[in-house]
Amino acid sequence: MGTNGSSGETEEALRSTILERALFPELLAVKAYSVPDEAAVAAAAQRKRLLELMSTDMLQKVQDNFSVAVGVAMVIVDPEGVPVTKPSGFSSFCQSVRARGEWRGRCFHCDAVGGKTALSTGEPSIYRCHAQLVDFAAPIIVRGEYLGAVICGQVKLAPDEVAPGLVDFSDIFPTEASWSEDPQLLELHSRVAEVTYERLRSAAYSLFYIASHIVEESYSKGVTEELYANNLRLAEESKKRAELEKLLREAELQALSYQVNPHFLFNVLNTIGRLALVEDAKQTENTVYAFSDMMRYILKKNGSQFVPLRTEVDHMRNYLHLLKLRLGDRFEFALNVPEEFMQVLCPFMVLQPIVENCINYAIEPREGGGLIDVTAYTDGADLIVDVVDNGDGITPERKQEVLRGEADHGDRKSIGIYNVDSRLRYYFGADHGLEIVSPYRHGRGTLVRLRFPMTFDPAEF
Repeated sequence: MGTNGSSGETEEALRSTILERALFPELLAVKAYSVPDEAAVAAAAQRKRLLELMSTDMLQKVQDNFSVAVGVAMVIVDPEGVPVTKPSGFSSFCQSVRARGEWRGRCFHCDAVGGKTALSTGEPSIYRCHAQLVDFAAPIIVRGEYLGAVICGQVKLAPDEVAPGLVDFSDIFPTEASWSEDPQLLELHSRVAEVTYERLRSAAYSLFYIASHIVEESYSKGVTEELYANNLRLAEESKKRAELEKLLREAELQALSYQVNPHFLFNVLNTIGRLALVEDAKQTENTVYAFSDMMRYILKKNGSQFVPLRTEVDHMRNYLHLLKLRLGDRFEFALNVPEEFMQVLCPFMVLQPIVENCINYAIEPREGGGLIDVTAYTDGADLIVDVVDNGDGITPERKQEVLRGEADHGDRKSIGIYNVDSRLRYYFGADHGLEIVSPYRHGRGTLVRLRFPMTFDPAEF
C-alpha cells in the first residue's frame, strides 16, 4: 500500500512525511521556512510576481510538445496543485474526474503534495493518485522560489511490476463516494494505457532536469520585456542615456544567453523514448548522459560570461552526438580543435547556435551526405573558428536576415546567429563580428567564421 520494494522502516518514515504534508500544509510551511507571517506574505507576493512575469502561452506550447514527444499527460500547477496551463494529453477518465467538483479537489491535492515532495527530496516524486493512476512531479524553482510543479503521467503500471520509490496517496482520502462506484468512470478507467515503470521513471528524470529551465526561459523573456520598457522610461526621466544604454545592453545579453531552442529538447526526449522502447536501454544510457551533460552545462554555468573553449567543444560534441541518434547517417561531423587552444576563453554558448544553423538549413533538408566541419586556428592575435557545411548555401539577402535575427525557421525566428554576432561585437568590437561566406551554389556550402582574442581579461566585461 505504501512504497513498493522498500523496507518497512523506511516506508513508514516516508509515509509519515507524506501524510504530514498532505494533511497539515500550514505545519509544513512553518517547518520548511521558519519565517514570521510578514516574511511569508512577502514570499507569497514574490511568487505571484514571478508568475506574472512568465509567458503562459510559451509554457503551453512547450508543455504540448513534451506531452506529444513522451506520450504522457502533462499539466503545470501552482503550489496548491491548481493548473496554470491547460491540460495536455489527458485521458478521458481524468477529464471526467476533474469535471466533477467532489473529485477535482482530490486531484489538485495529490498534485500539490507530489510537487512539494519532489521539492523537499530533490528528486522527481512518483506517486499513485487517489484514482489509482501513476503520476510523477518535477518542481519548478525560479530565482530560489518554488512556483509549483510539472505533473505528468495518468497511466497504469503492470499489476505484477515492482516499482521502487512509488508512493501511494490513494488512501489519504476517505473511501466513501469513490469514483469506482460510477460505471461510466470504471469503463473509462479500464481504457487508461499501461506503461513500464522504467519508461515512466526515465521520463520523470528527463523532465526533472529541464522543468525549471523551461520556466526560467519563459521568465527571462518576461523580465527582458519589462526591463526594456522600464529602462526606456527611466532614460526619458533621468536623461542618463549612457548609463541606461549599458543597463539595457546587459539585460538583452543576459536574455540572449538564456535562450535555448526548446524544439531541440523535445526532439532529444522523443529519441530517448523511442530507444527505450526498442532496445534494452544500453544506448539510451549514453544518450541520457550526453543530454544531462548538456543541461548541466547550460543550467549550472557560473556568473561569468566566458568559459574555456574546451567546455564549448564538449557541449557541441554532445549536441552533435544526440543529433546523430535522430538523423543517423544523414550527416557526419569533424571537430578539428588542437589541444593548445582548449584553455582559451570564449563567450558562453557561441558554437552550438552556429552548428544548429547548419543542421536547420544544410542537413535537415537533405536525405543524406551532409557534412559539418569545425576547425580552429590562430592568426597570432585572435583565435579563429570556422564552421563549414556542404549545403546549398544562402543568398546575400538571406545572410543579412540571419545576421539581423530576422530569418524564419518554421514558425519561429532563427536568432542564434544574431545572438552570437551581437555578443562578439559587444565584447570585442565591430571587427570581431561573424563572417558568413556562401557562394549559393548546389553543394558548395556555407562558412561561418567567428574570432575572439587569444588573451583578454574577462574582468573588464
